[in-house]
Amino acid sequence: MAERSRIPVIDLFAGPGGLCEGFSSIVDENGLPQFSVKVSIEKDPIAHRTLMLRALFRKFPKGRAPDAYYEYVRGKITREEFLAHPDIIAAAEEAANEARCAELGATDHKTIDAWIKEGIGGNANWVLIGGPPCQAYSLAGRSRLRGKDPKAFESDKRHFLYTEYLRIIQEFSPTVFVMENVKGMLSSKHSGSKIFERILKDLSEPREGLAYQIRSFVVDGNELNPGDYVIEADDYGVPQSRHRVILFGIRTDVANATPALTRRPRRFLLRETTSKVTVQQALSGLPRLRSRLSKEVDSHRAWHAVMKRAPTSLSYWREPIRERINMLMVDAADRAETLLSAGGDFIPTTTTPGVDMPKELRLWYSDTRLGGVLQHQTRKHMRSDLHRYLFAACFAEVKGYAPSLYDFPPKLMPDHVNVNVDEEEIPFADRFRVQVGTLPSSTVVAHIKKDGHYYIHPDPAQCRSLTVREAARLQTFPDNYFFEGSRTEQYGQIGNAVPPLLARKIAKIVYRFMSAPRVNS
Repeated sequence: MAERSRIPVIDLFAGPGGLCEGFSSIVDENGLPQFSVKVSIEKDPIAHRTLMLRALFRKFPKGRAPDAYYEYVRGKITREEFLAHPDIIAAAEEAANEARCAELGATDHKTIDAWIKEGIGGNANWVLIGGPPCQAYSLAGRSRLRGKDPKAFESDKRHFLYTEYLRIIQEFSPTVFVMENVKGMLSSKHSGSKIFERILKDLSEPREGLAYQIRSFVVDGNELNPGDYVIEADDYGVPQSRHRVILFGIRTDVANATPALTRRPRRFLLRETTSKVTVQQALSGLPRLRSRLSKEVDSHRAWHAVMKRAPTSLSYWREPIRERINMLMVDAADRAETLLSAGGDFIPTTTTPGVDMPKELRLWYSDTRLGGVLQHQTRKHMRSDLHRYLFAACFAEVKGYAPSLYDFPPKLMPDHVNVNVDEEEIPFADRFRVQVGTLPSSTVVAHIKKDGHYYIHPDPAQCRSLTVREAARLQTFPDNYFFEGSRTEQYGQIGNAVPPLLARKIAKIVYRFMSAPRVNS
């Protein structure tokens, strides 16, 4: 397919590019892309570096990225050397023209509009995607902002960042738009009125003479309840219990000219998978690692000594639960002796995603040219936290669910009860949350950059929080996806993203609609 015949896509509030990745993955029977991301806009300079790098990678046909890309992500060459490589220069220029570092609402509208106009190129059929930042809508964000300064909360401009998205719709009238946000949007209020009702009204009638049907990807019809717009990602092959509001806006004149929309409505809905993908399946094939020690000299010997000293006297519990957990903790500490590596930015290995992983996910993650695993290094943890991690993972193996702090032995309780939250509600009782291996993970959010307490690995012997690569796996980023910045910044980008595999499935629905026959109105 010639470039001009691909469906243009404009991505606002793009983050590291989860939605872009999904839409870019849709190909025809000859492997030719059906969508072309023309402009993606992200304000954070580090996330923008990730966005631009991935845009560059996608300039090459699948499996044909130059060796220079792999040399860069393995740490063999610098970013400057990479971008100056003869095989990369032309693609880098194209990627820089696509991925723009700008803040919607702050950057001049004329500049933004010029980028979009050039990207659309006069094409009447195109797609707008993106998700306005959600801090003012999330449960934790609202609680934190209101608690600090109620007046500041009411005036917080993040309530209305969606109006920047709305402005683009008003100005350019996309055929279809896809807007994503947190579930908390449904209950968020401003000045006594519900934000979601206002958003639906504004998007349904952006301006005089322009109207949209706001449909759901999971429930058929136009008469919908707010909850009908929620997509539970674990029902659609994502190994994570991530619930998000995703709106499917179709310009009314196009909807009315598309008979299949009413005759075959299920064709435009996501199809649930037969079984949920578990944490163990998603993480299979990744090298097993030990954690590291914080605030003291780290070594394998010192770390293993800490593991062996974990308290296993849980006498306040009834038999046989107490004994089973005690035995698991002792066994895990013994097995930990074989874990010598704490990982690294690149681990050479021939290991590939495990055979027990669903084929769809295995093909999605894999890239044999990597020759190893990227960004798979463990965090440092305090001794006391390691003992809590060990207990939590063993508890989950026995009980099949993560313990709350009410389940912890007194000697393992933290000395304080303060809980830092970010982006999503993180309840105090779940302060130390193990990811149960036989279930999808809990929601991966930006709070993961703060500490690893809410994201404890299910294997007791590894006794640690998740690595960047493991968090990326749960978010369904391909294994060759490289995140720029510090480790903290990498975690934040992953937590804020739309899972690319879910974005791919949404993009399939959008493509079916965009390619459906039309009739003259």
